[in-house]
Amino acid sequence: MPEFQDRALKCADCGADFVFTAGEQQFYHEKNFKNEPKRCKACKIKRQNNPSERSGPPGRVETSAICSQCGRETTVPFRPTQGRPVFCRECFQSRKASGAAAG
Repeated sequence: MPEFQDRALKCADCGADFVFTAGEQQFYHEKNFKNEPKRCKACKIKRQNNPSERSGPPGRVETSAICSQCGRETTVPFRPTQGRPVFCRECFQSRKASGAAAG
């Protein structure tokens, strides 16, 4: 097993130096983690408490749209594609229940 020593790393968010302790390195080694931490503890907590600042795949998107069947304004959990019908929850459920093809 390798011998670990405290190392100084630079935070990807605020640029401050932080210590990647020997104990943390051992934990990462035991869990077979491949990447070192990128953020200091303060930025890590800030990021965990504000999911909108995360990079990578976006979270759930709510987009306003007009239902193609009943004409009511609704929100959908995706960005509608031009030329494809959009349904409110009630119309979507009734189409799904009746076995209608979705577009």
